[in-house]
Amino acid sequence: MAAHHHNHQENEEHHRQHCEEHHEHEHHHEETSLKAQIIKIVVAVVLLIAAVLVEKTCHLTTWQLLLVYLVPYLYIGFDTLKEAAEGLAHGEAFNEHFLMSVATLGALGIGFLPGAETQFPEAVFVMLFFQIGELFEGYAEGKSREGIAHLMDIRPDVAHVERHGTVEDVGPERVQVGEILLVKPGEKVPLDGVVVEGSTALNTVALTGESVPRPVAEGDEVISGCINLSGLVKVRTTKAFGESTVSKIIDLVENAAANKSKSEAFITRFARVYTPVVVFAALALAIIPPVVLSLSFSPCSFHLPTFTAQLSTWLYRALMFLVVSCPCALVISVPLTFFGGIGGASRKGILVKGANYLDVLSKIGTVVFDKTGTLTHGQFAVTAVHPEKCDEKHLLHLAAHVEHYSTHPVGAALRDAFPDEATDGCKLSEVKEIAGQGIQAKVEDWTVCVGNTKMMDAVGAVWHDCAHAGTIIHVAIDGEYAGHIVINDQVKEDSAEAIQELKSLGVARTVMLTGDREAVGREVAEQLSLDEYHAELLPTDKVSYIEIERNAQGATSNAQLAFVGDGINDAPVLARADVGIAMGGLGSDAAIEAADVVLMDDKPSKIALAIRIARRTLRIARQNVWLAIGVKVAVLLLAAFGLATMWMAVFADVGVTVLAVLNAMRALKN
Repeated sequence: MAAHHHNHQENEEHHRQHCEEHHEHEHHHEETSLKAQIIKIVVAVVLLIAAVLVEKTCHLTTWQLLLVYLVPYLYIGFDTLKEAAEGLAHGEAFNEHFLMSVATLGALGIGFLPGAETQFPEAVFVMLFFQIGELFEGYAEGKSREGIAHLMDIRPDVAHVERHGTVEDVGPERVQVGEILLVKPGEKVPLDGVVVEGSTALNTVALTGESVPRPVAEGDEVISGCINLSGLVKVRTTKAFGESTVSKIIDLVENAAANKSKSEAFITRFARVYTPVVVFAALALAIIPPVVLSLSFSPCSFHLPTFTAQLSTWLYRALMFLVVSCPCALVISVPLTFFGGIGGASRKGILVKGANYLDVLSKIGTVVFDKTGTLTHGQFAVTAVHPEKCDEKHLLHLAAHVEHYSTHPVGAALRDAFPDEATDGCKLSEVKEIAGQGIQAKVEDWTVCVGNTKMMDAVGAVWHDCAHAGTIIHVAIDGEYAGHIVINDQVKEDSAEAIQELKSLGVARTVMLTGDREAVGREVAEQLSLDEYHAELLPTDKVSYIEIERNAQGATSNAQLAFVGDGINDAPVLARADVGIAMGGLGSDAAIEAADVVLMDDKPSKIALAIRIARRTLRIARQNVWLAIGVKVAVLLLAAFGLATMWMAVFADVGVTVLAVLNAMRALKN
């Protein structure tokens, strides 16, 4: 078994190294390819200019001119012709390479028809501009990949593990859960864990998009991929490398492209149908008008001279039709826009698991929140102290001592409110936990009871309720009521801002679902100006609410419903919503797995930013669609009436593609 485990670790390490080498090789290959394309285009331009000069200065026959222009044509267009031939061989003829090949070969051959002018320069120019469009596409894709490739930089290279009294340097995938790691200043945290010794500040910008360093000390959780800025810390690992935050982030973003948006899926289907239709339409445009015109002399006889004279004119228009109709701008720019949007979001600490979720995010009409850990910190704190027989400090002092050994969140809140209790020298004895009531203990000579109303009744203390929302902790000293302490979950600093921003974006409803008491739910809802809240819910009640809302909403509008949560019990609801948004910093693994969008810094305000990014991405994609269709339709109409030139056709295809690709790159800048 041990040998098998060791082999598994070695395989994982080998796989990691292979992936890193693959990414480095891919990046180097992309750079080399772009440089080669630029050189090729420059050489082709020089060859084209030389061919034009030869045509102007030398009196050559049509066949001789063809040979002259074939040099730059084949030099710049060989790859396109090869792709078209391979497509034909594999039964996939109708692609942009096929359209370009047919159009340019037709332009080369049209000059041999009676009365037709040669179009040799145009043929080379179309192929040249097609390659320029390919260059811009490659450059834009490279930039988009760079936007996501920064995630590869968060992958830790080595882990310093304490083993048998020495420190070993091993691959992060070979570290076991529970082992102690040394993380030095300037190094990446290799795995998720808890600080057991030392303190430092962490740079989390690559994970959360947050530029302010995060201080950590003993007992604080740290996540892999952060950079240790100052002190040496020891971290006990809580997750294996494959389950750690950094591995999951890289996996999520790398696989995001697999989930196509509706727009992308439509463009793919559109291109498959559109391209053959265009080819047959161009063929009809080349043949039908000359045939009709040749029959105009006599409906019963075919006039060959008229057909031959008209064929070159309509063939030229058909070739322009082919060039203009190429769907490059749509096929390239729309997926590139969504790819850029996902990359731009990831740089802000928002991981979107697919382009289809950008579609949904842009149409959010209702946002439903879990309370604990989402709108609130999920950590109890003392919010009010109401003493009766002593002052506030003394009441807190006694309660903190009694709760000294308690692992309950209430005990932690009381100790945090009076941190000096461990060093003030008071003697604590006879600690006794009473199930369902609280804790009783001797502090010095006082018998102190800290708990609920049942405990007060049991010791005969006359208690009274509190108007404050929260958990009320009653305290009795020697059987007499001493007062009560209010403990509550703390609302996150940016929760109110998040609700306001969502409303400013036109989100119609903000709702909170919580298992907490009615009074607590009402107080948080009022504090944050939520439209609606439902308290004292079980996890199944939350799922039922989401299903009812989705059915009702689907019947009345196209608006989508988002659910935001962080706990294990939120996983079913996250999966059931139109889009599930999980808190990734402290959220449970189950919630992150079930969610469609993950916020790496747990800030609710990032939801509004995610919606803005999604809407901007969709807006850019629509701009590209309308630009491409608008220009193409205009030039097609001109071409059909003989008012367009091959140069206009080139702009309608390659020029529009370049503009659309440049516009798509804006999606990265969020």
